[in-house]
Amino acid sequence: MNQKYKVVGYVGDKDLPALTKEDLLKLTHINIAFGEVKADRISTAKLNNLACVEELKRENPELTVLLSVGGWSSGGFSEAASSEAGRSAMAESARQLLADFPLDGIDLDWEYPCYAEAGIGASPKDKTNFTLLLKELREALDRKGEQDGRHYLLTIAAGADQYYIDGTEMDKVQQYLDYVQLMTYDMRGGFQVLTGHHTNLYTPAGDLFRISVDASVRMFMNAGVPKEKIVIGAAFYSRMWKGTPDVNHGLYQMAGTSGGYGPDFTALAAEYINKNGYTRYWDEDAKAPYLFDGSTFISYDDEESIRCKCDYVLERGLAGVMFWEYGCDWTHKLLESIHQGLAAGR
Repeated sequence: MNQKYKVVGYVGDKDLPALTKEDLLKLTHINIAFGEVKADRISTAKLNNLACVEELKRENPELTVLLSVGGWSSGGFSEAASSEAGRSAMAESARQLLADFPLDGIDLDWEYPCYAEAGIGASPKDKTNFTLLLKELREALDRKGEQDGRHYLLTIAAGADQYYIDGTEMDKVQQYLDYVQLMTYDMRGGFQVLTGHHTNLYTPAGDLFRISVDASVRMFMNAGVPKEKIVIGAAFYSRMWKGTPDVNHGLYQMAGTSGGYGPDFTALAAEYINKNGYTRYWDEDAKAPYLFDGSTFISYDDEESIRCKCDYVLERGLAGVMFWEYGCDWTHKLLESIHQGLAAGR
């Protein structure tokens, strides 16, 4: 596959053995979720299937595989980044991982520098320490690459809204990164009782929350990230609000719950989309689907919204599309939609 546009899938360690040959050939990059930061070093102690990487690469020789480190509520970053010794130890552990496993790079998913909402350590100094950590990692990976005659990737997953811009120095950070993956999902949900889209391409009129894929891309470009380094995110799962008033098909209503995690796309396709009392609606302004049964509102991505995101990538000259996560769609329809949607750029 021509890798002009990236198709990046987060794949949980447990799902690595289940990756199909057909899907492997549609992916350009896999982020294995997740390694952890323990005592200033990257640990793979909880991962059981890294031995699968060699087989995956035999199936698709052009596949790029990164170890993703972190995830929601995974700490240790602030502590490691806070000292020169900690940053050096983490960078050395990254170099060692590339020596021990057939990996092509490291993806950091620190959620989030300067913020402790996920129950992890945080400090205002994270803002500059994050930059220093990435610089140290970049230099370590480059030294390893010089020895091996190749380039190792360093990437991050970034929160999609202004808080992430405020907690980092993206203009400096981006120079050490191959690309930046915007987590343009969960843009509404667990913290809000007002229903709406959690992974919408555009901000529609009438929505109090103004974040969207397009708004996020503009924020990061304004913060100094080149458009050709921006990968946008798609969601293979939903957000669900219960106790929603039967007004406007449940859209932009104060519900009885916040938008917790709803069914993944496998379940949506089997039991929810135009089934069991749920009707699928399409928001043309947001380029996003939603489901409503009279009291439960569900926001998600489907083939149509993903195609719109792919068109956006092609039109804007962005780097590609990333999704969370492979194990949420055993219909394989959403990855196929990304594959077809970016085909025009290959």
